[in-house]
Amino acid sequence: MTLRFGTDGVRGIANRELTVELVTALGRAAVRVLGADAPFVVGRDTRRSGPMLEAALVAGLCAEGADVVLAGVLPTPGVAHLARDRGGPAAVISASHNPYADNGVKLFAAGGRKIPDELEAQVEHELRELALSDPGPGPDGPAVGVASERRQAFDEYVEHLVDSLAGRRLDGLQVVVDCGNGAAFRVAPTALRELGAEVDVLNASPDGMNINEGCGSTNPADLRDAVLVSGAAVGLAFDGDADRVIAVDERGELVDGDHMLAIAALDLHDRGMLGGNAIASTVMSNLGLRRALDPYGIELVETPVGDRNVVDEMERRNLVLGGEQSGHVIFADHATTGDGTLTGILLLDVMARRRRTLSELASVMTAVPQVLRNVSVTDASALNGDSAFWGRVRAAGEELGDKGRVLVRPSGTEPIVRVMVEATDAAEAEAVADRLVDLVERATSESGARL
Repeated sequence: MTLRFGTDGVRGIANRELTVELVTALGRAAVRVLGADAPFVVGRDTRRSGPMLEAALVAGLCAEGADVVLAGVLPTPGVAHLARDRGGPAAVISASHNPYADNGVKLFAAGGRKIPDELEAQVEHELRELALSDPGPGPDGPAVGVASERRQAFDEYVEHLVDSLAGRRLDGLQVVVDCGNGAAFRVAPTALRELGAEVDVLNASPDGMNINEGCGSTNPADLRDAVLVSGAAVGLAFDGDADRVIAVDERGELVDGDHMLAIAALDLHDRGMLGGNAIASTVMSNLGLRRALDPYGIELVETPVGDRNVVDEMERRNLVLGGEQSGHVIFADHATTGDGTLTGILLLDVMARRRRTLSELASVMTAVPQVLRNVSVTDASALNGDSAFWGRVRAAGEELGDKGRVLVRPSGTEPIVRVMVEATDAAEAEAVADRLVDLVERATSESGARL
């Protein structure tokens, strides 16, 4: 029985890697670390394996004496919102944008924040202890935990989304939403319609196996077509658990997380609401984001990859806005984590208040050509201490100067090394990326070749 947390919880193929036994033990371990003072809120996305793993997780939580509030199918940020309101911990059963056969568990500490590294390590330790020794009898009688449904969970979350506009409306704004057959399939259309938007809906008929299948934030081609055919003002595409969103403007052009951060940052800055006069984003953010913010004196604070790292930096610096290029955007005044539906609503609010099209708003940022490569490797640790390799990586960055940048980093969850190159000239970016990929392959080759 093994488990390791990645940048967003634990994931694996349901019933093969992420087994019922493992998830039950994870539930017990979570209570041992996070406590049972307040009920756990548990929600899930629309995967076929969701109810099975939900039952396993709830069994483990209750076996350690924790009560459970079942939120049913609800986006991850909706579960986090309920946890924040109740001051208790939470868990979401979802594998986000992964295929339907995968599933996962995300844990939230009391108050709706994803658990920090030190608590993850404690949960992993407790899980190993459960595997290696007889855990002994759990509580009995009145000390056994009880699970109960929270039938109002959907309505409470929709009310929270509507209230984010503080009485403002989106009347008459035509929107196409691609729910990805995931957790937002009812929430997003309902909230937008309550705010007065005219909503066309794609991929809102989940069958347990069609989540993220050729749709949603990772596959927005159908959304682009639908926006152009309908003449809509904007399209919004969500991933499986709806903690991220990708937008499409009225011309069918994609508007990613970096562009949405630029739009939100400048709007908050103009309104005197950008706390710290800075935003947080990861090292993968496009250089164009920094260039869009510089003329306004807005600082871009870089963090390691992962929305939890962004949230940590936001809390440390008391920032109100942060996010990732992938569409995780965190508005700290409204949420504890990335929320795709909330981000979409706030983006539409900027359009409505400023009476500008999304393409006009997005033009504040010009993306620098960016090349991303994933290099499969046998042993990424071969790069550790390889001064010649890292010297050549630095030289490539110095060669680009202020016209671009390079980033080479081993993945923390997969046997790959990620190479990212940005340059004002697309051909130059491709050429530098090719060189770096070759350097990675040679430095990590089984033959032990070193540069």
